[in-house]
Amino acid sequence: MDAVTGITDSDRAVFGADTRAQFAVAYPETPVKLHHNLEHHPLLTLEALAGLAGKLPNDQIEYNRGDLPIGLDGKPTPTGLSIEETILHVATSNSWAVLKNIQQVPEYETLLLSLLGELKPVIEEKTGAMLRPQGFIFISSPNAVTPYHFDPEHNILLQLTGSKTMVQFPAGDNRFAPDTTHETYHSGGPRELTWADELAAGATEFPLAPGEAVMVPVMAPHYVKVGPDSSISLSITWRSDWSFAEADARCWNGVLRKAGLNPRAPGRWPHSNKAKATAFRIWRRLGLGS
Repeated sequence: MDAVTGITDSDRAVFGADTRAQFAVAYPETPVKLHHNLEHHPLLTLEALAGLAGKLPNDQIEYNRGDLPIGLDGKPTPTGLSIEETILHVATSNSWAVLKNIQQVPEYETLLLSLLGELKPVIEEKTGAMLRPQGFIFISSPNAVTPYHFDPEHNILLQLTGSKTMVQFPAGDNRFAPDTTHETYHSGGPRELTWADELAAGATEFPLAPGEAVMVPVMAPHYVKVGPDSSISLSITWRSDWSFAEADARCWNGVLRKAGLNPRAPGRWPHSNKAKATAFRIWRRLGLGS
């Protein structure tokens, strides 16, 4: 506690004590809505983010049209605007943009590691070492859609400005992302998933306003719909010993499937998947796949 102000370390935390307790119960498998107090941070204004875009390598910036369908065949087409124009005029540019790996810029790295540091004890107790911390910032025009996909990281999406709805589907369920799609992804394939309207019955919606966040389990299929105003969101992600084992087990299943077998899908946490992960790592180390 600061002796002058009476402010405790907990008061300064972006994730309050109640939120950290919720996270501890839910992590890593149960999607849960959380709260944060980051929405007015000076590094996360449109002007600051336009400046950040100018500091990132071109391959760490992606931006395109915002009026996309939920299901997308391949990558979307660009808008013709610069990334700075896209960000500064997001309210009218009908665009969606993501700034990737913001930790490459020192002040954003400090911010990311501070946020994850509040959760690190819980993370490492359950899923092992917190690895490859990364930050992604999404700047979206009103009503923009991020199409149906999955991601290999543990993820918390923090809503900063505007509103959006994260629509999630159960992780590891073959109905929403077939095992063969997982295997193809971990062998270098796309993260975009094939959408069918009948999948909608399995969805759980998480409406997000400024100050709210949602945890996304590893490889949980999802899509995102922005509300009637432009939106800024921050995604803080990390890998873990468990997530790498799950990924390598998927890769081993791909090897087995090519050999004519029909392997069982890796287990979700708390299953470790160590046997299949170890087999794939030995196979890779011996160069048998080259």
